[in-house]
Amino acid sequence: MTRRIAFAGFNLESVTAVPQVSTRADFERACFRGAEIPAQYRGSNTVAGGVLSVLDAAGAEMVPLFHSLLGALGPAADDAVTAFADELVQGLRDAGPLDGLVLYLHGACWAPGFPDVERYMIERARTACPDLAISVPLDYHGNVDAATFAAADIAVAYRHSPHIDMGETGERATRALLRMIETGERPGLAVARPGVVIPSILSATALEPLASLIAMARAEEASGDCDISVVGGFAYADSANTGMSVICLDWQGQQAAQEKATRLSAALQAARAALSDAIPIWQMDAAIAEAARLRGSGAPVVILEHADRMNDSTHGLRAVLDADLGRVMVPFLLDPDSAAAAHAAGAGAEITLQLGGKSAPETGGPLNLTARVLWTGEKRFNVSGRYQQGAPVDLGLTALVEVGPVRISITSHFAFAVDGDPFFIFDERPEDYDVILLRSKTHFRDYYTPLAAAILVTDTPDLGPADVRLVPYTQLDTSRVYPWCADPADPTE
Repeated sequence: MTRRIAFAGFNLESVTAVPQVSTRADFERACFRGAEIPAQYRGSNTVAGGVLSVLDAAGAEMVPLFHSLLGALGPAADDAVTAFADELVQGLRDAGPLDGLVLYLHGACWAPGFPDVERYMIERARTACPDLAISVPLDYHGNVDAATFAAADIAVAYRHSPHIDMGETGERATRALLRMIETGERPGLAVARPGVVIPSILSATALEPLASLIAMARAEEASGDCDISVVGGFAYADSANTGMSVICLDWQGQQAAQEKATRLSAALQAARAALSDAIPIWQMDAAIAEAARLRGSGAPVVILEHADRMNDSTHGLRAVLDADLGRVMVPFLLDPDSAAAAHAAGAGAEITLQLGGKSAPETGGPLNLTARVLWTGEKRFNVSGRYQQGAPVDLGLTALVEVGPVRISITSHFAFAVDGDPFFIFDERPEDYDVILLRSKTHFRDYYTPLAAAILVTDTPDLGPADVRLVPYTQLDTSRVYPWCADPADPTE
């Protein structure tokens, strides 16, 4: 008997404070449906690719519904959430006999009309198919609690940040689902929360003490029949469950799952001060001076502007334009208007731009500058780095411009610049530059840690501050969580 497993993905990491709402049209632009999903994702290091790998090996059939992944942007529009939930329900009803569902969600999607978008999507699926086995693979940066998964059977999250194990996570979620279907076993599923909120830049899983705490989870798995996800949370989505968590899926039952999750959550809580002070944070002027000192070392210096949440901040761009740093690259600056203006002018033209800084006042405001257009046109490619390797990327209308020794690639669609692709697509290499200004959080580390002469993480007055106490929460009860509260408790209990 061939098992039939439905697959759907609705994925967005929301910064609540970003003014630009991710509309239904935005999700549609990024959406693949039906046969497009295996055609785009089979063999890729993505959740969908991992799901397909396990189903193919098991001789099971994927019933692909839709897959929309927007990355990290602002809030989701309420009608986008309801439209895709409605499509999920209709797709399940129209699919014929099904054995299970893999529902790929982020965990930190935020919409004004929903206290927990992921819980809503899971509950809609459960209401439509009361007896269907449901497995939920998640992002490591999710904000989740026990209520999120009350209607799910299985939940697992990425184990690494940078997320080099997206395919593996899809595999874990699908293997557990098939085991449940084939054996009739129902695993225990527990979530424990230490009451700790950390910024994204401190959530890289190779940083200490986080790496040692995650190693504890792997040791627990080695001694028991379980799957444990240490979840870093996402500080910039304001919800009642914002913060770190531990998810345990345990085939020995609910009590065993709860005991393991609680034990690891307590270890995270005990390490809260060290987790919040894992790396140095540079002010921009000091980082520029350090980059100038290291110039000529034979490898590029990476200046990381982590607080930029829409890829259009001008704080770092202004600083590198005013400094003498040699050859500088600023990849994937989001500004559709400037990309269109450069395209209209054409390659070789000199053009005056009001560049960047348009998504919110905190981003620094547009820079008035004159640039030479080096290249312009539509850009699409498949990721070559380990993070989302093989996944399709559509930058839309794109321009490469030059202001003195500083080159800037300007895109019309948001995309992560975390590996060599922003250089390769223009027949360049990162090693050709003295300084690279990135606007990432942790994903860049997989590619740039072995490559860069230094990584200087800077803080700017943007929407993703390193000090999470500056985030204007209204939903999270900060009186019960660290770093506001010295002795935190689970804020969702």
